[in-house]
Amino acid sequence: MDFKLEVPTALGYFAALVQSDTHFPLLEAAASLAQDEYPELDIQQVLDQVDQFSNKLKRRLPADAGALHKLRLLNQFFFDELGFAGNLNNYYDPDNSYLHVMLRTRRGIPISLAVLWLELAAGLGLDAKGVGFPGHFLVKVRLPFPHEGQVVIDPFTGQSLGKEDLMERLAPLHAESGLIRDGAVSDELLQHYLRPATPREIVARMLRNLEEVYATHNDVASVALIQKRLAVLLPQVEDDEA
Repeated sequence: MDFKLEVPTALGYFAALVQSDTHFPLLEAAASLAQDEYPELDIQQVLDQVDQFSNKLKRRLPADAGALHKLRLLNQFFFDELGFAGNLNNYYDPDNSYLHVMLRTRRGIPISLAVLWLELAAGLGLDAKGVGFPGHFLVKVRLPFPHEGQVVIDPFTGQSLGKEDLMERLAPLHAESGLIRDGAVSDELLQHYLRPATPREIVARMLRNLEEVYATHNDVASVALIQKRLAVLLPQVEDDEA
């Protein structure tokens, strides 16, 4: 009897990755988005490289390191030593969304940088989440006692953002909406925008970013491939819009 090992299509592989919210491999799913443009991409090689980063970082960690120490070590390693940063010169290049390219160039957009940063943060045991902030994806870390509080970071620059910084970013979005009181964004509205993004929401935002970039370039074929992935990722949304 002959047995044939069928290699899944890029879309089939993606569908298998994102079928469950309980076990949603954010890094792998995000890395797989590049397979339409880079069919020969070895996803395992991407995962292995990130594992190497994670292991190198963990070896530097004292056994008694607290959450704040871990966060400082991570940011120094990610932004200073490895040199990850936002691609200011070519922000709308689709390669900024493809993790294997970003690992080589060390340049990306906020959400792709955030995916890698979150993976390393998880490896250190930090309580870190992505934040689907309007216009600019952020990350946040919940620190326990004795440094209890929340640290919000811009993965594009590595800058920690205080309450005033965040409100300043929100103010233009709501200047004419009636949601601004006395020229300031309410605490309730700010907390709404700082809610954690699920892995599925993160990948959806990455896909919509790519869809917009390819649409701007009039790349109809690439837009169609992105839309197929969105239909797989968000089937309920597609059903509702049908």
